[in-house]
Amino acid sequence: MFELSLMCPEDRIEAVSDALDALDALSVSVEDADAQTDAERALFGEPGMPPPKEGWQRSRVVALFPSEEAAREAQQLLAVQDFFAGCQVLGVSHVPEQDWVRLTQSQFAPVEITPDFWIVPTWHELPPQALRSIRLDPGLAFGTGTHPTTRMCLRWIARQGGQGISGGGNNHPLGRVLDYGCGSGILAIGAAKFGATDVDAVDIDPAAVDSTVLNAQANAVQLRAGLPDKAVGVYQTVLANILATPLRVLAPLLCGHVAPGGNLVLAGILERQASELQEAYAPWVALEVADSEDGWILMTAKR
Repeated sequence: MFELSLMCPEDRIEAVSDALDALDALSVSVEDADAQTDAERALFGEPGMPPPKEGWQRSRVVALFPSEEAAREAQQLLAVQDFFAGCQVLGVSHVPEQDWVRLTQSQFAPVEITPDFWIVPTWHELPPQALRSIRLDPGLAFGTGTHPTTRMCLRWIARQGGQGISGGGNNHPLGRVLDYGCGSGILAIGAAKFGATDVDAVDIDPAAVDSTVLNAQANAVQLRAGLPDKAVGVYQTVLANILATPLRVLAPLLCGHVAPGGNLVLAGILERQASELQEAYAPWVALEVADSEDGWILMTAKR
């Protein structure tokens, strides 16, 4: 494979990318040409906030072609187009063949939740200290254990579920569990790993439901996965790792699923959003910050 590299100003990116696609590029990527320099500018805003701008001032556009001839032909055709004014050809170079699967896998290592509870990709050996583990590979659904919000939820599950009360159902510290917005199903699987025997996992995305079912099977745990209408009745533990804006909207629904004396566990919340979540949930529960990591917080309450 060969890559054609271009430097383009912000107002030319869309036209150049469309042209490369029409010239049968295998892929087209756009990256900040000033990344890792003092001129680097953030393109995406914080969750729930609009992006500060639509594109970078200067972007490096990289198009992959199956042959050097195809890459150089694309270069020549682009150079004579009016919309290419202000753009610069950086060059055509050979891309060595790589084992992309192995390269991708090397970027994901086991994640420690507690000293004896780990998230471990299937291609890794279990750490010797892992008394409990979740086998989970990165996929389309959110939730691999690498994000602070997921780790905080799993730490809470480990603390709550590790209190030593035997038996399932209402005799277990986690009781009946609802994972609302389950993504990969990692929180529901974690609850099952810590002894909860009645676990529902729901999401608005059918791909997340499918991912949860497959991940539960891979971890040999029993749970029910489905769309949100599958959440029925009240639960001793309700988990929701989403974002602050949908959590505010979902306040009456989520609180309605928490049994008297049950636990509500919310994540996906930035530190500065704590008071607005407390206000949104005040008619039903008193939320408190239970954990924090890298600017994110975990909020919990008892009904």
